Amino acid sequence: MKVAVARYPIESPRDFEAFAGKQRRLLGEAARAGARIAVLPEYLSLELAAAQPSAVRADLPASLAELQPLQANWHALFAGLARELGLSIQAGTFLTGVGNGRYRNRAWWYAPDGTRLYQDKLQLTGYEKQLGVIDGGDALNVFEIAPGLRAGIAICYDSEFPLPVRAQYEAGARLLIVPSSTNTEAGATRVRVGCLARALENRMFVAKSVTAGLAPWSPVLGVNTGEATLYAPMDHGLPADGIVARTQGGETWAIAELAIASLEATRTQAQVANDRDWPEQLRPSIQRARLHR
Repeated sequence: MKVAVARYPIESPRDFEAFAGKQRRLLGEAARAGARIAVLPEYLSLELAAAQPSAVRADLPASLAELQPLQANWHALFAGLARELGLSIQAGTFLTGVGNGRYRNRAWWYAPDGTRLYQDKLQLTGYEKQLGVIDGGDALNVFEIAPGLRAGIAICYDSEFPLPVRAQYEAGARLLIVPSSTNTEAGATRVRVGCLARALENRMFVAKSVTAGLAPWSPVLGVNTGEATLYAPMDHGLPADGIVARTQGGETWAIAELAIASLEATRTQAQVANDRDWPEQLRPSIQRARLHR
């Protein structure tokens, strides 16, 4: 299955229609390149705040409250594009109100047949905690996205935690989708290393999208770093560095065919088998280290 991950340029759309036009153009490019799945980045909905008065944009709770009425248009837009383009779309994240002035960082999935699913971000970064209005999710999901193919979503920081991703693997996920947004090189490196590690541990493909460019008008999206990348475990017939495809030179999309069947075939002839040997680290005798003086 051909998968496209976006290095998404943050801009300043004047209204929802301008934002929608940008999505039609970018996702159309991915579809014309043969992609069946397209992944957009974390915090995508915050690009819509560019149309708000500057005083509202500067006040995150007020800005998020003003974005909520646009959810119906958001769903209609991406569901419609999924159907028109024959493309499964992971539309980044929309900070979604859950009552009492609280929000969850929610990643939506839209399939061509009208299916609409989501995964909330589980772990909050220190910055997100400091904002004081975002709550972590409390459920872990896996989606049947095509016959014989299941996927999980780990939103940015979530990709740095092995156990929830392992649970998604054990529920059948062979593709991990990682919508991300980082504003420092260190942050981009942490997510990159997390994605490589999850691909290695679980013998799965990982599809990471990122935000790109500068948005001085946004208190959250001001600086954006990193490259959109498709990762694989480092084994027979797969890239030795774990990189299947990566944006470079200002490219918007990294697109590659992910051979799920070939990935499964490597299990019987693995150079190393972290996925199969995972239970070894759970033996009671090595669950705790003994201190010797």
